[in-house]
Amino acid sequence: MSLHRELLLPLADEAATAALAQRLAPCLAPGWVIHLVGPLGAGKTTFVRAMLRALGHTGPVKSPTYGLVEPYTVSGLNLYHFDFYRFATPEEFFGAGLDEYFDGTGVCLVEWPEKAAPHTPAPDLTLALAPRPDGSREARLTASTPRASECLDRLAPSR
Repeated sequence: MSLHRELLLPLADEAATAALAQRLAPCLAPGWVIHLVGPLGAGKTTFVRAMLRALGHTGPVKSPTYGLVEPYTVSGLNLYHFDFYRFATPEEFFGAGLDEYFDGTGVCLVEWPEKAAPHTPAPDLTLALAPRPDGSREARLTASTPRASECLDRLAPSR
């Protein structure tokens, strides 16, 4: 099982993004950190919403752009959805006390992690979403830990 394994997947529409989230959800366990990267409108919050639904959350899911973090307890997991888009400096990560969420007991889904770099913990998985000219999206999943690599092995299309 190699680290930094990559998987590139086309996402034809929002339903395909939701299907990817549903396939990833069973991999999650306390301590996971997932970085969500891509331009505005790439589908990062849509992915988080679909993942929460896959885990059984039935309530509202909102973007944490203004509140910085939205906590959820679902399927026995404490899941924290972060959005650092509005950070002016990386030090705001500590100023807001967000480092305390990364103690290994929850699952952290982080939008715009580069805005808090180098303070955000290294991800298990990075999901990069990129719009394509035809309106679809492309997902590049990069595993940086053995458990994320194992998850990508299960997600890879059979040949």
